[in-house]
Amino acid sequence: MSHFASEVFSHQAVVIDGELSIGGVNAAHLAAEFGTPLFVLDEADFFDRATAWRDALVAAFGENAGTVYYAGKSFLCKEVARWLDVVGIGLDVCTGGELAVAQATGFPTARIELHGNNKSESEIRAAITAGVGTIVLDSFVEITRVAAIAAELGKVQRVYLRLTAGVEAHTHEFISTAHEDVKFGFSIASGAAQQAIEDVRAHTSLALVGFHSHIGSQIFQSEGFSAAAHKLIALLARYRDQYGEELPELDLGGGYGIAYLPGETTLVPRDVLTELAAVVTAECAKHALSVPKISIEPGRAIVGPTTTTLYTVGTTKDVTLESGAMRRYVSVDGGMSDNLRPALYDAEYHAILANRTSAAAEVDTRIVGKHCESGDIIIRSIGLASDCGPGDLLAVPATGAYHRSMASNYNHVPRPAVVAVIDGKARVIVRRETHEDLLALDL
Repeated sequence: MSHFASEVFSHQAVVIDGELSIGGVNAAHLAAEFGTPLFVLDEADFFDRATAWRDALVAAFGENAGTVYYAGKSFLCKEVARWLDVVGIGLDVCTGGELAVAQATGFPTARIELHGNNKSESEIRAAITAGVGTIVLDSFVEITRVAAIAAELGKVQRVYLRLTAGVEAHTHEFISTAHEDVKFGFSIASGAAQQAIEDVRAHTSLALVGFHSHIGSQIFQSEGFSAAAHKLIALLARYRDQYGEELPELDLGGGYGIAYLPGETTLVPRDVLTELAAVVTAECAKHALSVPKISIEPGRAIVGPTTTTLYTVGTTKDVTLESGAMRRYVSVDGGMSDNLRPALYDAEYHAILANRTSAAAEVDTRIVGKHCESGDIIIRSIGLASDCGPGDLLAVPATGAYHRSMASNYNHVPRPAVVAVIDGKARVIVRRETHEDLLALDL
């Protein structure tokens, strides 16, 4: 059923007389001024969520609070990097491009963490030259590569080792990243982690300061985080026993879930981190370890709920199924080029009619995009007003994470703009691509 559900929209989104308003700006006015598809980012909501994660980490761990690293892969642009700096949290990047965005704003490089399972030599050199605070090492090849470049530049680079703790989060297989059969990290169970520790310690240009683990994405149960912490802290104790010193830091990654459908719940930062702190404290006490500086990497949990995608309906079509039932297809002016997640992960979304009220009966509706793919589906089944037709405006919430980041030019469709709204005002923070932009790359 298509209805406004506050749990999946940003905090400043409301429906008044059937019309959606975000940050005090009417959705229909946004569509008229900036066009559709359009990503509408609730700026106040972004600040609220980023601040909540920062404050919750400090409240939970006190003097042992490390850094909240915003996962740039979820969505990053220069304006967002500036906001992160204002909040005072860190930034996790995984490519030279993401690093370049941060550098373009003067973001403090000491608060940047570089990830990635295949960092190129040029990316590593750029990061070390810039003074990136921490590089997360992901393979034996990378240990040698980072050590050599740091030595060449006359630097001692702080590093974490990314470890696979053998914990498989209850989520989609393709976004579950800490069991053994994945491309990320060093396995604790196989002994690869121990060998990686020895290899890093053999290089004077590397300073091993901690471990890192990320168990997956869109996780709602705390058991996975607790199990991973148990294994990582046990390894910290073995490190202490073997080398006579304690590693001072532990990054427990991100993956905190958000609501995409009515009735779902977005994890509350204080609840998550209070529970995590209890586990970490107990495990460290069991091993007679000092509690290390604990860092986390929320991305989706900060930006995901802040953003709503606006689409304009182009065509509708009624299709009779084999069962004799009727399904209505509603085609919008975007699709898998601005939201790849349904095709990639079978992700589910909600939508509402955003420009008017309707007293018409609801019909089983499939919301689809404009691309030449049968899998170009945004929502497989939702009850939508039967009079929804060309020119109507649909709003799909919770599209802040990975949508613009994964957006493509399939069928040579320009990528949408991103508009920030706050206090009744709207401004473009990422402009819409044009056909001229696409043609500019052709020689």
